[in-house]
Amino acid sequence: MVLAPWCPHCVPLSIVHGQRLARRLRIPFRTLDIDRAPQERVADRLVREYGDWSEDYLIPQVFLEWSDGRAEHLLTGFSEQVARTQRAWNDLAHSGRIARIRRGTAR
Repeated sequence: MVLAPWCPHCVPLSIVHGQRLARRLRIPFRTLDIDRAPQERVADRLVREYGDWSEDYLIPQVFLEWSDGRAEHLLTGFSEQVARTQRAWNDLAHSGRIARIRRGTAR
């Protein structure tokens, strides 16, 4: 998950939902803090290649990173109220996409 600690869409909202999703999928949970230069470089590359890229991109952005090196973008936070990002997490959690990933049929 690409985030910043000062972002209310990220902390604690997306941390809680991201950890919950990782447990549900039985995968590790990783964060990339855009305020830490080494992590920012990795985050920028991930967002540029797979996410919703712009020079001043929205956070959080959530990805699955596959063992073969691919990444899949799952969610971008919203610039509106935090409740909108909460709805996006709820929609993702109940989506067929997550069910397919859990069954191993998403690829």
